[in-house]
Amino acid sequence: MKILLLVFGKTDEDFIIEAIKHYEKRIKHFFQFEIEVISVPKLHGKQALKRQLDEEAKLFKSKIKDYDNVFLLDENGKELSSVEFAKKLEINMNTSKKRLVFIIGGPYGFSQSFKNKYSNNISLSKMTFTHQMVRLIFIEQLYRAATIIKGLPYQHN
Repeated sequence: MKILLLVFGKTDEDFIIEAIKHYEKRIKHFFQFEIEVISVPKLHGKQALKRQLDEEAKLFKSKIKDYDNVFLLDENGKELSSVEFAKKLEINMNTSKKRLVFIIGGPYGFSQSFKNKYSNNISLSKMTFTHQMVRLIFIEQLYRAATIIKGLPYQHN
């Protein structure tokens, strides 16, 4: 099983880069994992926000294959405990899908039509985080889910 994380813009905080590398190394013991960074389109003028969201959706769609199972990390998505997330991950890893794709939206989230097309929306919290922190938190939760699935002593219940 391969897991792809699609994100906009590079991570530029050194401490976050190091922490992400730390968890990426650990995750690769469980499954193939890749982070793909997409450049953020900069649009100006009337209706720039709608056009930006539409452009971002096009960029994301260009990276998604028909066989992918897509999850949006969205502030209005469903909140899951770490154990619930692990169960969801395990169920989806056991389907016939070849790849799970998790997407962190751009600065303004996702267009409504994109959310409608990909309805597996997950929220990490009701709190707001920087995009760089969301990457780190999600990757740590992905590692935590892998250890829960394998019954390893990382998660404390």
